[in-house]
This record gives sequence, structure tokens and C-alpha cells, in this order.
Amino acid sequence: MEKTTLPIRGMHCASCSSRIERVVGQLPGVGQASVNLAAETMELQFDPTTITLPEVAERVKQLGFEAVLPEPPGAIRMSLGGMHCASCSRRIEAVVGGMEGVRAMRVNLATETGELELSPEGPSLEAVIDRIATLGFTAAVLPDEDESRFETQQREAALRLEAQRRALIPQLGLGALILLVAMGPMVGMPLPAIISPDTSPAAYALTQLALTAPLLWLGRRFYLDGVPALLRGGPNMDSLIALGTGAAFLASLWSTLEILLQHGADHKVHELYYESAAVIIALISLGKYFEARSKAKTTEAVKALLSLAPDTATRLTDAGSETVPVKLVRPGDRLLVRPGERVPVDGVVLEGASEVDESMLTGESLPVPKNPGDPLASGTQNSLGALTMRAERVGPDTVLARIVRLVRDAQGSKAPIASLADRVSLYFVPTVMALAVCAAGAWLLAGEGWPFALRIFVSVMVIACPCAMGLATPTSIMVGTGRGAGMGVLIKSGQALESASAVSAVVLDKTGTLTLGHPVVTDVLPVPGETKDFLLGRAAAVEALSAHPLGQAVVQAAQARDLDLPPASDAKAVPGQGVEAHVLGARVLVGRHAWLSGEGAAVPADLLEQGERLSAEGKTPLYVAEGGRMLGILAVADALRPEAPQVIRQLSDMGIRVVMLTGDNPRTAAAIAAQAGVTEVFAEVAPEGKAAKVNELKAQGLTVAMVGDGINDAPALATADVGMSMGTGIDVAIETGDIVLMRGDLRGVVTALKLAKATVRNIKQNLFWAFAYNVLGIPVAAGVLYAFGGPTLSPMIAGAAMAMSSVSVVSNALRLRFFKG
Repeated sequence: MEKTTLPIRGMHCASCSSRIERVVGQLPGVGQASVNLAAETMELQFDPTTITLPEVAERVKQLGFEAVLPEPPGAIRMSLGGMHCASCSRRIEAVVGGMEGVRAMRVNLATETGELELSPEGPSLEAVIDRIATLGFTAAVLPDEDESRFETQQREAALRLEAQRRALIPQLGLGALILLVAMGPMVGMPLPAIISPDTSPAAYALTQLALTAPLLWLGRRFYLDGVPALLRGGPNMDSLIALGTGAAFLASLWSTLEILLQHGADHKVHELYYESAAVIIALISLGKYFEARSKAKTTEAVKALLSLAPDTATRLTDAGSETVPVKLVRPGDRLLVRPGERVPVDGVVLEGASEVDESMLTGESLPVPKNPGDPLASGTQNSLGALTMRAERVGPDTVLARIVRLVRDAQGSKAPIASLADRVSLYFVPTVMALAVCAAGAWLLAGEGWPFALRIFVSVMVIACPCAMGLATPTSIMVGTGRGAGMGVLIKSGQALESASAVSAVVLDKTGTLTLGHPVVTDVLPVPGETKDFLLGRAAAVEALSAHPLGQAVVQAAQARDLDLPPASDAKAVPGQGVEAHVLGARVLVGRHAWLSGEGAAVPADLLEQGERLSAEGKTPLYVAEGGRMLGILAVADALRPEAPQVIRQLSDMGIRVVMLTGDNPRTAAAIAAQAGVTEVFAEVAPEGKAAKVNELKAQGLTVAMVGDGINDAPALATADVGMSMGTGIDVAIETGDIVLMRGDLRGVVTALKLAKATVRNIKQNLFWAFAYNVLGIPVAAGVLYAFGGPTLSPMIAGAAMAMSSVSVVSNALRLRFFKG
């Protein structure tokens, strides 16, 4: 099975998305089709040997919608300028297509674009662009497919929103006028005699018709989409509006003809429902405009990420520097990043020193120092000095591009909680139509007359809203995952989001998760008469000649104190024991106490006691002696993350069981657990055994989240209900785990779980109100209250309620943008 995501155009409600999902999902060779109404996309799993994407698109077209097919794999999109006729386009195709290493060159004269396919040994893009220039045309590389597709969707959405706004102004104006004409006499507001229902019924009816007709023309989309959908056997929300308002308009038109034929019979003026049809269209158009404007805000996270990628880069060559499109940057290129500029691609610092703002990746506001050898990520912003970097990952391989893909995939995904709404939406519209007919028929049989029955029919048709049910889940997921990305928490799918909201146990790996993942000096304990700096300086002078990780920790501790290390020579390492060297002529030993004693440096009893205490705390004591005299002890350990105790307390306060897994010995494990506040520890667990421990917890009925480094813990991350991968700076393995904590900070675990709970709570609120609105609204519109002596529901009020139901759902989802954690 292959996976792809196709944009879908033409959907207006949950009935549309559910119908596409059901029909496409039943096609031979299709494993799964998941349609997201809010994102206007379809996630498709299919067997390309059984069915092709054009065949899927054709079936979607038969349903009345459009599936936008992806471009050929490997194709490079280019904009072409200077073409005037078919000869121009054919010449570019022939010349470029004939270049060695060019597989194909396809030119579209109408759109002035081209698709270039290069073989791996083909020419560079610059060479192709230069060749096109020699033909008298211009060429430029267009953005990546994912970006351009997203930008196309955004541009189309913006155009639709603007068209809605332009049509809305006259619709509201006409709606207000017809309401004034139709309802004025009923509330004691006299009309001019020339159109008064008392003196000129015909003019009164024709005036309403003249005001209603252009308004319905402005709202013709409901009829152009709704009627064909009904005729195809897949009615949607537009079908309900078209039938409801159409029935009111046609009935009013018939009454108008009767008035004209009866030469001004005034008893028919009370059977005019032009204002219902007109005002319903105006109010629903207003609601759709607010809904579209609100939906546009759900993609702000992706738009913000895309805006971080610069369009150009400064490339350094032997001849100097040149400004080139980022698309032309290749791995190995040397680039200059000036202060204030954003890093164009992923790479590594070659020269210079600066601080870089990586908040777009990690959510951490403090800038990160950068020196030669440090990594850089595209989209991050250089703050201080100029940096020379070497490009390593470009285009879709950069961290930023992968994050954008991940967030967009998550926003287009579904959560299991949406399954009920999806099933209901599929049958919702036909059921409402049947209820409207039954309710109208029942009131006719009850003797209320056809004007009353028509009023009931229209009210039931227009109050029903499948949109609210269809938007309830995806809008919350889009906003929630987008907010998470801004906080350095990447949630990969709706499934992961829902699972994370129900987590009842968190399993933490020790090394690199609860701890920093590398040894550091935790204690410097000199003997009486010596200073900490002297002890650390002598040990670091010896360890500077060693490559052992513990020794490097000692050197880094000395560097952190800005100590000037004396010169050392004649270094000698004794495996498993320690290292010795001559420092300023004196023999200095650093290592285990037994080895030092054997080398003539006796360790006093009080120093041994301190060493045993340090060992009990999970630390490694390094004894230091100079010239046979003890200088003191250094303790080295994989230190606990400073935020760990606070995070463990927060998880416990949330009612979550916390478990630590480690391959270390029980004494070290117990010491780290005690510092962190973890009471349940499993030590000496091999990497392959961690997955088994996760399964044991799941067997107890717990929903388990596993937090690890994303590499060694891959089996356990995959086994858990939710795998959380701890990021360690920029080179985080964002393909591992269901949730990626980009900051490499344990506080991200709490943020992720709280955000998941807030998002699922938001979804439940949306679903509740969507269902409650329809469950309560439809019976009221059908006249249930009237049957017990209450009022009836005006079709106009029903239309307004329907319009605002979707707006309320999307607005509620947008509250997640302000989640603080």
C-alpha cells in the first residue's frame, strides 16, 4: 500500500466528506480513505497495482467534487517567462529535453510553467536555467510541491473568502429591505401606498419578488451545488438549504401569480414567504463567511512555519559571494548567514561565533550559542555575529520542512472520537429530508393547512446542520497540533492526540531522559588544606590527555571554571583503574581508590567513607593523588535533569503513575529515582526488555506513554500507546514516536499531556453542542412545542441558528490557540 494526501475541492459539509470517504473507501485497491472537512484533504492508502490516482480522482469527480492530483515524483516545478506561442513552448521542451541527463521537460504555455525531471547524474538546475536563458526565455524554480500545494489551498481559500465578502454586502442589504417590506405592516410600520398590501397587493408581492430574486442569484451556489448533489443521490447541507428556500420561494411565486390573476386579491398576501427564502440565504451566507474566516485561522501554525524559510541564500564561491534561490543550494555549499538573517538550510558552522534563536523549533525563547562544529537548522534566526556554514540537508530534508510536513499530516488526520459523527453525517441529510416531509405531512393531516405545513417543512430543512458535526473534531485537532508545534511539541496524528489525553502511566527511560545523557562532575571534595580549583585543575591536566568520557567530564568542569591547566606529560592509562601523568614534575594519579593505594597513595578512612556515600548516590568517585599525597575526590555522574523532580510531581498530581526503566544496576537506578521522586523502578532492563515491561503495564489496563530518546528505545516507543521522543537540540529523530518533544526538556511531557487533554475536551464540547443543537433544534422546528400550546419556530430564526452553529464550533476550537500548558 502507498500513502498520499490529496486536496479535495467542493466540500461544504460533513455529508460531503462522509460520502467521499465511504465511496472511495469501497473502491478496489483502496485500503483506507479518510477525508478531513476542515483541512479539505483526503488521506489515501491504495495499491497502485490495482488502482491509480487518476482513477480515484475520476470517481471523486463523479460525486461532484475535485481531487487535486500530485505532480510526478521527482519533478521540479519552474515558472517560465517570455513565451508567446506554442513554438516557444515546444522549443524549450525540445532543447532542454535533449540535454544529457534530462529525463523530461514538460511546458504549459497557458500557465507559463514547466516540469523538469532530472536523472541523478543530470545537469544542475543552474545549467538548465542558463540553457533556457540562451533561448531567450526566463526560468525560476517554484517552491516545493508540499509548500506550493498548501499555498495554493490558502490562496484559493482567500479568494473564496473575498468572493463571499463581496456577495455578502448586497445580500444583507437586500435581506434587510425585504424584511422591512414583508414584516413592516405586521409590526405597525406603514408602507408607501404604492406598495402597501392594503391598497396594492400586486405591487406588494412584486416588490418582494424584485428584492428576493437578485439575493437568491447571489446565493446561487447553494442551488448549483445542492440540487445536483440531490440528483446524484448524495444530498448535502446545500441540498437542505436549496430545497427549503426553494420551496418557500416557489410557493410565494405561485401566490404572486394568484394575486395577479385575481386582480389584487389581498387574502393571498399572507401566503408570501419571500422574506423566509431571502433572509435564510443571507443569514446562512453570513454564517458561512464567519465560518470560513475562522477556519482560515486554524492553519496559522503552518503558515507561520512556512514564513520562516528564507527565499534566498548567500553562497560563497572562489570568486566571492552570490545571492541564489534557496532551491539551488546543494549539500556541501558554503553559505554566509549575516546577523539578523534566517538560516537557509540545515548545516554546520564552519567559521564565526554567534547566538541563534531556535524558538521556532523548540519553543525555547533563549538564544543558543553557536561555534564552529555546531549544527544549524533552516528557519532559525542568527542574532549576533556573521556565520559561515556548510549546507548538509536541503529542500524537503531540512528539519523545518519535516516539521511542516508532520504538522500538516497531523492536521489532516482524524481521531477515533470522530467516528460517531462520521457515521451519523453520512445518513444525516436524507434523514432530515424525510423528517421534514413527515412533519409537514403530519400537520397537513392535523388540519393546519398547507401554509403552516410549508413553514414547518422549511424550518426543519434549514435548521439541520451537518457542518457542525463534521467540523467538531478536525478544527480542534488542527488548532491543537498547531499550538503544540509552536510550543516545541509535535503531535503526529489525531490518534496520538486522543491516546495521550487518556494516559494513566508514564514510563521514563533513565539515560538521556531523566538524566542529561552524558557524565558531568557533580562533586569536588578536596582534603583539608587544598582548594577545589587546585584539585580540579590537577585532575583535569591529567585527564586532558585521555579520551575517556569520565575524563572529558573533568576537563569540561575545569573549563567551566576558567581554570588554566598546567602542562602534563608521560600520560599512561590503566584500563579499568585510572590514568596517571606528570604535572609540573610531580606524578598525579586519577582513578579508583584501590589502584591509588597500590601505587603508594594511601586513601584515608574518612575519604573512603565519602567515596562510598557518593557511590550509593549513583555517582562514580575519582580519587586524585599528587606525589603520593591525596588531594581529594571528584564525583562524576550522568546528572539528573534539573526539571525532573518538578515534572514527576506534576505527573503525580495529574493522577498519572510514573515508572522508570534503566539498564543500570539497582543501586544507581535507586539513587537517580530517589532524586527525581520516582517510586517505581525497574533496573537492569535490556533495551529489548523495555517493550516487554510496557506490555506488562498495558496488561494491567493502563494507557501507557513511553518517553525515550527515540533511538535506543524505539521498540518500547512503538509498543506504548503513546511514544514520546525526547529531542536533543536540532538533530532530533522526528520520525520516531507519536509525539516529539523538540526542546529535549522533560517539561514537554506535561505540556503534551495537558494539551492533549485540553484538545480532546474541546472536541467533546464541540461534538456535544453539535449533536445537542440538532437533537433539540429539529423537533422544535418540526412543531413539537406548538403541539403542546407553545410557539412555532420562524424559518428565518432556524436559518440563523443553523448558520451560527458551525461558527460556534470553529470559534470554540480556536480557543486552543491560547493554551498555556
